[in-house]
Amino acid sequence: MAALSLPLSAATRPTALPSHMPPRLHSEDRVGLIAPASSDDNPFHLESALATIRGMGLVPQAGRHVSDIYGYLSGTDRDRAADINAMFADDGIRAIFAIRGGWGSARLLPLLDWDLIRAHPKLLIGFSDVTALHLAFAARAGFPTLHAPNADNLWDSISWASFWRMAFSGETPRLGQPEAQEPPSHVTIRPGKAKGRLLGGNLTILSTLMGTPWLPDFDGAILFLEDVGEAEYRIDRMLNQLALGGILDRLAGIIFGQCTRCANDVPDYAGFTVPEIVDHYLSPLGIAAFSGANIGHIRNQLCLPVGADVEMDADAGTIRLLQPIVA
Repeated sequence: MAALSLPLSAATRPTALPSHMPPRLHSEDRVGLIAPASSDDNPFHLESALATIRGMGLVPQAGRHVSDIYGYLSGTDRDRAADINAMFADDGIRAIFAIRGGWGSARLLPLLDWDLIRAHPKLLIGFSDVTALHLAFAARAGFPTLHAPNADNLWDSISWASFWRMAFSGETPRLGQPEAQEPPSHVTIRPGKAKGRLLGGNLTILSTLMGTPWLPDFDGAILFLEDVGEAEYRIDRMLNQLALGGILDRLAGIIFGQCTRCANDVPDYAGFTVPEIVDHYLSPLGIAAFSGANIGHIRNQLCLPVGADVEMDADAGTIRLLQPIVA
């Protein structure tokens, strides 16, 4: 991967950090790589992740167990959790990237040292199955994380730009629909603006955490969702679970990103489409809502600050960060 360019105006590292604010990143910072979920026996993928981080101008340090294989997991639950705890305990590690998703992150939640994590705020970066960690951090850690491509995924210009502006520059960008883009890439379900704490991620992972103590408070939140490889009826079932569980009725606004390869493989299928299902659940809520955001298992996905205060604009298809997420 070619080195990603950093603007020359990057700020210098602060000497003291406010409470519960991760440090902003700088060129040559050391960052950790973890594999909290599925295993991968292809050494090229780890090398690809290392090259991606080096291309950002950062110095990667892989966790001890990132190449382990334990069934379909990247090591035992205790070993994977130990890698995360070690990264937060190491003051030389400035941020932590997940290498891949898959399945297994939720198994680590009771094994993480939450007192240690709260005492050493650092950006946790990843998506898909890493949603379990993002939501638990929003509930327990007290600082924001970044829903962003995993280290082994493609970091194209849009992903990199949104990441740099928040993690390196400490800006409060307006993310989403390019103002000059015609036709719009988003669909306004309910017009309007809303402010609240940004929470969400992968719909499947969120639904599996329902009824557990690892979900944050959704009162007045802005919820964003995405998924991959789920048939229409399963999207319906999971949105219904969020509705029956009282989450949808508590929100200030909602954003549905991309549902990649979410199509029934039944021949001559004539049921509801995913957009119809999404509209069925979101439109009656009477809150600002839009779909089609470039969030999820796609190219050019936006990096989103989970746990941070934002303002969404359903008419423009944008999300505006209200305060920096790094010190």
